[in-house]
Amino acid sequence: QPYRLAHLPGITAVLNGQIHNHTELRRELAARGHRFPDRCDGTLLPALYAEHGPDFARRLDGMFAVAVLDLRAEPRLVLAVDPLGIKPLHHHQGPDGTFRFASEIPALLAFDGVRTAPREDSLDTVLSLRSPVSSHTALEGIGLLPPGATAVVRPGRAPVVRRRPPAREAPEPAGGDVRDLLRGEVRRLARADVPVCVLTSGGLASGLVTALAAEYARETGAPAPHTFHLGLRGRWPGAEHTRARQVARHTRTVHHEVALDPAELPSLLTRTTRHLGQPDADPAALAAYALFRAVRQAGYTVALTGDGADELFGGPARLHAASSAPSGPDWAASYTDALGAAPRMLRAWLYTPAYRAHLAETGSAADRVERELRSCPDGDRTAAVTAFETRWRLPAGPLRRADHLGMAWAVEARMPFCRPSVAAYARTLAPTGPHDRRPLYGAGRELLPKAVALRARQPSGLPVAELIAPGGPLLDPVRELLSPQRLARAGQVRPERVRALLARQLEHPSERDALALWALAAHELWTEVVRGMRVPRDTAA
Repeated sequence: QPYRLAHLPGITAVLNGQIHNHTELRRELAARGHRFPDRCDGTLLPALYAEHGPDFARRLDGMFAVAVLDLRAEPRLVLAVDPLGIKPLHHHQGPDGTFRFASEIPALLAFDGVRTAPREDSLDTVLSLRSPVSSHTALEGIGLLPPGATAVVRPGRAPVVRRRPPAREAPEPAGGDVRDLLRGEVRRLARADVPVCVLTSGGLASGLVTALAAEYARETGAPAPHTFHLGLRGRWPGAEHTRARQVARHTRTVHHEVALDPAELPSLLTRTTRHLGQPDADPAALAAYALFRAVRQAGYTVALTGDGADELFGGPARLHAASSAPSGPDWAASYTDALGAAPRMLRAWLYTPAYRAHLAETGSAADRVERELRSCPDGDRTAAVTAFETRWRLPAGPLRRADHLGMAWAVEARMPFCRPSVAAYARTLAPTGPHDRRPLYGAGRELLPKAVALRARQPSGLPVAELIAPGGPLLDPVRELLSPQRLARAGQVRPERVRALLARQLEHPSERDALALWALAAHELWTEVVRGMRVPRDTAA
């Protein structure tokens, strides 16, 4: 990179990700007279753009963030990301009109012209939603190209952003379940020039991916795939290593159990925050970073995961909260309270009067999400929640973690559930509610142990209530980050009430209080880390 073709002067392209249908596109473009020096997937981008202009991304199948610079007539920059936002693209336009973009925020901050600071509402966003879930990031002036969007930028003008129409609906697989469709996508993504491993949590979604990857290896005569599962060293509640072993034995994989030393968690928190570039109050981020590290140390650079299944096929408790809430406008608040790190009443109790007044004037993050949910046609809760989960929360949470934390260790995460065909099929389903996982239960019945195939979804991540309990490895770092002096300087939460919340957690540890404390600490750490992200001008890429 960058990609240029001798017969198309003035067109330059760069690619982050992978284009799965590049062979078919290359054949089609060659028939129209284009010539290519190699078989790299990104080489065809200048020719595809020359044929289709800004609509070129509609022809791409894969996970990608693409930039095309066209200097042939009136200069323009065209940016595009894949339909689910697996590969993100951040951008910033300075006061002088200069437009800059990067896949990760730390890279964008390396440009000398990018001046930014945390948004005033970033703390409320983290407590309400755990992480920013819109085209606005937690930093002033830095935006995020929405999933499935194309932006056209001309010198000195604001970008024109349009979302592309979704892929056509997939036909219903034979047998009425998703097994055969998922089987095809696992096989497609398991093909690589390097060995491919699987991340096996012990849950249904990753178990399906594991079983189908092992099946493909047996049919092709390849060695059994290696599976990786991470847990905390010692005895902790919620450990899933027994279920992961069951999956590995049943599917006959070579299984690796990664035991993370809890004493390492404080340092992992800082490193994870730096790589994500935005605050993230989900403890799953630390586990993901440590697991990708183990995968890379074992020699793997490509890993299959089960990410996306929850958002597409239902499962988390927050979706059940939305479907089971009483009739009336408050059902959306039930969803955001279950989604967030701190419920509305706790947030209001923690905030200073000045911060509450600011949010009353500008609107809170939860208010914006609830308005979007209530605006769904016909008041269909299932449709509203599923649309929000797939459009915003999936790319802002699981996909951002998989991309940024995987790339931190040069590991490419491939997600069969996030393939367009699987997502399109999920949109055709009419479940009884957002908690309905019957399509996946049906797919797993013949592939997995019954204890895994028919098991209700379990919470993922780390046992945060025990980690921030007396003697817990994260208690001292959280206490330091939430010192009264730090909180008083920011002026957004009342130090004495945070101290009371911590005292309550130490006396009666609970998931709710621990998660709120974790979110407060994660945001405080992020504001500290982001100030140190700037690098000298001569080292900027």
